[in-house]
Amino acid sequence: MACSRPPSQCDPTSLPPGPPAGRWPLPLSRRRKEMSSNKEQRSAVFLILFALITILILYSSNSANEVFHYGSLRGRTRRPINLRKWSLTHGYIPILGNKTLPSRCHQCVIVTSSSHLLGTKLGPEIEQAECTIRMNDAPTTGYSADVGNKTTFRVVAHSSVFRVLRRPQEFVNRTPETVFIFWGPPSKMQKPQGSLVRVIQRAGLAFPAMEAYAVSPTRMQQFDDLFRGETGKDREKSHSWLSTGWFTMVIAVELCDHVHVYGMVPPDYCSQRPRLQRMPYHYYEPKGPDECVTYIQNEHSRKGNHHRFITEKRVFSSWAQLYGITFSHPSWT
Repeated sequence: MACSRPPSQCDPTSLPPGPPAGRWPLPLSRRRKEMSSNKEQRSAVFLILFALITILILYSSNSANEVFHYGSLRGRTRRPINLRKWSLTHGYIPILGNKTLPSRCHQCVIVTSSSHLLGTKLGPEIEQAECTIRMNDAPTTGYSADVGNKTTFRVVAHSSVFRVLRRPQEFVNRTPETVFIFWGPPSKMQKPQGSLVRVIQRAGLAFPAMEAYAVSPTRMQQFDDLFRGETGKDREKSHSWLSTGWFTMVIAVELCDHVHVYGMVPPDYCSQRPRLQRMPYHYYEPKGPDECVTYIQNEHSRKGNHHRFITEKRVFSSWAQLYGITFSHPSWT
């Protein structure tokens, strides 16, 4: 019988293939049911993964809080090291000339780089101190009403050497009486190629009155040993960097009979501060990182090397009565 449809539709080879043998199209209701079941399975897998990730984050956070569980150190049997018996002669090597680090001061102040000092009008009070200690590249120009100008000692980290030497008008000429104390690992300070000590010596040629010292390799090891003795943590194994504040506090105790610290917050400050209150980490960097965010991130981070600011402050708190250290703006109770 002749096909009345167009030839293309009459050719059996042009017809769409049927279902495979033994299989027929599923009813629409069943296909919808299977699709719904697949969605439910994917949702269940997603929820399981989300739960596992959440548990992992919580575990990491709790573990991070235990990186420096300072409470476990209370009641340790051995007495703390007497920092005032450390030798200044062997601890600080003259970079320029053959002088010996001056000692001592009866009353010293440490002026931190904290933004808590802004608006305090402490400048005149700080100027009256017998010895004034500052850190790294914290300037006084433009901030003297709050932080003063006088600088007896400036403790500078290896990472801040160039920032200080590139501004001699601020850090060398402005206070020519300043004694610089540079600290850093021997690999940074005295390496054969690009030694920071040589960089400082070249700066001394341009400024003959500049007086500078470097923390000796032996004293650097003492700083590490001190950290381990006070915290129970090995600095290298715990991936910790000592802060310039740590070096400055120890140097102040070595040099001074009494130490007053301006602008350093107590160890529990960030756990009590209102979350909406933002304080720049440095008074001279108003758009810089938030102080507490910086402290907490460094304290709890386990990957890479970090400063343990909060732990260091707990140690300083334990030294307060032993070495006659007082704190203000804010005050430590």
